[in-house]
Amino acid sequence: MNERLQDLLKNGPKVINIGVEQFALDLEEQEVPTVQMDWRPPQVESDLLSKLKKLRKK
Repeated sequence: MNERLQDLLKNGPKVINIGVEQFALDLEEQEVPTVQMDWRPPQVESDLLSKLKKLRKK
């Protein structure tokens, strides 16, 4: 059996959660080592939105 798989089965998973915090909380309740990353997509005005605004002005 693969050494990494054996390690996973023996020691359990370690999780880095990016996104929904509840997922990390549920894992922690099951005693799974978890790190929650506070990440959100960059808030950038899309090209499409910019073009739609220009069309609206005409």
